Amino acid sequence: MQTALVIGASRGIGKEFVSQLLQGNWSVYASARTPKDIEHLNSLGAKGIVLDVTDQDSLRSALLSLNKVSLNLVIYVAGIYGPEQGATHAPSAAEFNQVMHTNVLGAMQSIELLAPALGLSKGKFIFISSLMGSVSATQSSFGWVYRSSKAALNMCVKAASFDYPDVICALMNPGWVRTDMGGSNASISVNQSVSGMLDVISRLSIKDSGSFQSYEGRPMQW
Repeated sequence: MQTALVIGASRGIGKEFVSQLLQGNWSVYASARTPKDIEHLNSLGAKGIVLDVTDQDSLRSALLSLNKVSLNLVIYVAGIYGPEQGATHAPSAAEFNQVMHTNVLGAMQSIELLAPALGLSKGKFIFISSLMGSVSATQSSFGWVYRSSKAALNMCVKAASFDYPDVICALMNPGWVRTDMGGSNASISVNQSVSGMLDVISRLSIKDSGSFQSYEGRPMQW
């Protein structure tokens, strides 16, 4: 049985990854910040882990607790949107730090802690990015803190792929998904997004490391 870790699994895309991986007979570890969310993940059949990606001590403690687990797949889903304003409204330091710590710093620290072990299993390290992180596709400044965080995440994962040649590091654009973040008017369901991403992930090989792909398997613009 293969083993996966989903970081940021309390709701939306992360929770759906847990459900679909369990349905696919994976052993699944799943992180969330509160005991209530952990209890729910455990009820689904996952092994819940209390983890706050914005707290370095929490992150290190939780991930080091898995040092004897042979992981085949890690999916970093944790992310927040932050302020919706564009370039006419500068974020406060607190708003900027919250988004960047969750979306970027937590991912960077997770790479250091998990990528060496994933290299031993020739595993896959997947990060949920966004079309809004594509510089060349940008057509407005709306949500510019979130945009900046996802562009930064893209660079971090692309750069890390050179230091971990035995790990398939990749970024996924989940599409515009009907979640709390995406809203009710989004174009696809969370089930459609996650099933598409898992299909793409299953077909990734080492030549795809450092790539940015859509849930439909199309290369994304940087």
